Amino acid sequence: MTTVNKVDVLLVGSGVMSATLASLLAELDGKLSMLMLERLPSIAAESTDAWNNAGTGHAGYCELNYTPVMPDGSVDIKRALSINAAFETSLQFWSYLVEKGVLPSPNHFINPTPHLSFVWGEDDVNFLRQRYDLLKAHPLFADMEYSEDPATLANWMPLVMQNRDPKQKVAATRVAYGSDVDFGSLTRSFVANLAHKSNFKLKLNTEVKRLKQLDNGRWQVSVMNLKSKKVQLFDAGFVFLGAGGGALKLLQKSGVPESHGYGGFPVSGQWLVCDKAEVIAQHTAKVYGKAALGAPPMSVPHLDMRMIDGKAALLFGPYAGFTTKFLKEGSYLDLIKSVKPSNIKPMLKVGRQHTDLTRYLITEAMKTHTSKISVLRQFYPQAIKADWRLEHAGKRVQIIKKCDEKGGKLEFGTEIVAAKDGSIAALLGASPGASVAVQAMLDVLERCFGAQLQSADWQEKMRALIPSYKLSLIDNPALLQTVRQRTLKTLKLRA
Repeated sequence: MTTVNKVDVLLVGSGVMSATLASLLAELDGKLSMLMLERLPSIAAESTDAWNNAGTGHAGYCELNYTPVMPDGSVDIKRALSINAAFETSLQFWSYLVEKGVLPSPNHFINPTPHLSFVWGEDDVNFLRQRYDLLKAHPLFADMEYSEDPATLANWMPLVMQNRDPKQKVAATRVAYGSDVDFGSLTRSFVANLAHKSNFKLKLNTEVKRLKQLDNGRWQVSVMNLKSKKVQLFDAGFVFLGAGGGALKLLQKSGVPESHGYGGFPVSGQWLVCDKAEVIAQHTAKVYGKAALGAPPMSVPHLDMRMIDGKAALLFGPYAGFTTKFLKEGSYLDLIKSVKPSNIKPMLKVGRQHTDLTRYLITEAMKTHTSKISVLRQFYPQAIKADWRLEHAGKRVQIIKKCDEKGGKLEFGTEIVAAKDGSIAALLGASPGASVAVQAMLDVLERCFGAQLQSADWQEKMRALIPSYKLSLIDNPALLQTVRQRTLKTLKLRA
């Protein structure tokens, strides 16, 4: 075991979060030395991979779970506004990198794909109409369209309306300049650019075994090459745990007080995938519906057009299921091993409170292919069973966190957990995940690189990277218009 040269920044995981943070830091301070560790033999192969990612281009346009119905019957749009603004932050950073030549032509990772919400039945149509009225009134959603006209809907989404019962009451909203993002391709482009820098190193097939904070505040990280079994020690000034479902375990290993009380609730997923070219060609949108009663938010059903590695694909799902694995390439013991004295009470409380969710996930996991096709036919009435195959998606580890001395709560979202001294940070949780990666990593920078961010140099650079930095796109329509005109043009999302 030998100690190698010190590094300023050590990133665990090669997914979109680590790659985004490394890319931001590279633009802000080109002198920082960075080391990225990945336990798999390839980059972005877990949750970031397009086949594993439960959603692409989340902007709040079509995801109905971001606009819940409140107890008084009103529709709350605050989360949709927040997510839309956060996605605009991602678009700004990507636009800057495209203009600079750091990222390739936009169609390698992002493509214009209309975002639609589709519902049927009197109650859900009334809900969608109310949602539309509220969102349409805000500048972020000013271009949203609404229709209950079957002919219009057939033009927007022909497969969905094909041979549908004409007596069924239906409605849909549409934002024409929605997008499809291949986060796997985007991340590989990030890392390819970083790899050309002399102060950036990538180690694949490398797993973190131990983390220990030294008396000087730096971190001693012990890693093993999974092929050679060689163990090395690294001395890092800052550590980011962006390892998806593996981040919780590593955060627990760090021993920082901020990690106490956190647990994980893993959820598996599956897609129905159509490979028939003539069917794929008829659907050029993302059409989201309402989640089934008791379903977790990340399993909102959608008939989803995607570009994966430059090829059009048609997916439906995801079908959630119960699992004890935190990673697709993980262990069935992950859940058990994550139980610690500091989180056992929150995890037990959540387990008791969400027996219905667990039962739902187990039931979903046991559904036959025929049962899954029957759900698909609610969206695509003419779906032929033989045209669709099953594909396993990635794992999603939802956050369980301590809320008081008696127990905890289950949260569906993402959260940054950082040590008080800013020397280590981890990203936990799932949806909306990759789509708001830039905003999430800005949070890391503010909490862990606060002093540097106060400098005039970093402030000037940040304004170039993200013109709306520290300003509100929700409250500033003029700024939003300027930002959106640039991003839609640069990323070629509007004709």
